[in-house]
Amino acid sequence: MATTTATTTVLHCRDPLHERRADAHFTAEARQLRAAGGTVVLMDHDALLAGDAERAVERVPEGVGSVWYRGWMIPAGRYAELDAALRGRGGELAVAPETYRRAHELPGWYESFAGLTPVSGWLPTRRGVAPDPEGLAALAAGLPPGAAIVKDYVKSRKHEWVEACYVPDLADPAALHRVVARFVELQGEFLAGGVVLRAFERFVAPPAVAAEVRVWWRDGAPRMVTAHPDSPVAEVPTPDLEPVRAAVEALDCPFVTTDLALREDGVWRVVEVGDGQVSDLHREADRAAFVRLLTAGQALLRTSSRSGTTPA
Repeated sequence: MATTTATTTVLHCRDPLHERRADAHFTAEARQLRAAGGTVVLMDHDALLAGDAERAVERVPEGVGSVWYRGWMIPAGRYAELDAALRGRGGELAVAPETYRRAHELPGWYESFAGLTPVSGWLPTRRGVAPDPEGLAALAAGLPPGAAIVKDYVKSRKHEWVEACYVPDLADPAALHRVVARFVELQGEFLAGGVVLRAFERFVAPPAVAAEVRVWWRDGAPRMVTAHPDSPVAEVPTPDLEPVRAAVEALDCPFVTTDLALREDGVWRVVEVGDGQVSDLHREADRAAFVRLLTAGQALLRTSSRSGTTPA
């Protein structure tokens, strides 16, 4: 098994109420990293989002070197500002800003996964401004006829399924514009990049296991398979990852996640891709195994898929 090294440093968001502690959501990860000999440094996520990257990293030690980030999502532009601020203190993010954007935003990863994921199209959109009906109709014309899902470059609003996510028929321009406009309104200042339309595919839940699984890839190899964070159960099925492996290799990002679901015809489909630094863990996932993944370098972890990891 791979050996962790004391040189692994992870940048966590600090707790807003306790500046010397990691955010409560990531406390278990930080504890496991320290136990494995790694180093935790803290940043102010709120300051970064407010546009003050220098203040965000003021508690990061000078000369910290290369660091992984593990925390709440960061817009790609702010992530680049974070990297620049760290470089001013003798550090840098282990995942370069352009690489982060490629894995984090759908237009960056879609081409690599086009055969494995629902057909999609997108329009750059200013926050608070929905595309006009004509632009949406042209976008919809590039998708198969039928239903679609609305999202931005990073997230959907699936919990507002009827009003801001699901379009029953792309041939109904009024309904399409209504759902997209509501989505843009609800996203507000958090709208990422623009509006995305994704062809709707019907998925099924295998009995007694998570309906959606999250695969964690490090250096192009699958290191962990966990339930999606929203899943009420932690047990996971074992999807065929060989087609996905090729797409991950083509994407060429060091640490990514792929969320997979089983389509009703029995084919596993990629429903989302993300940068692993900002992907959440299921509450029952093995934090120690995750830390080993993050600190493992090129060596593969060979542990049981039933414990939340998968053979390479």
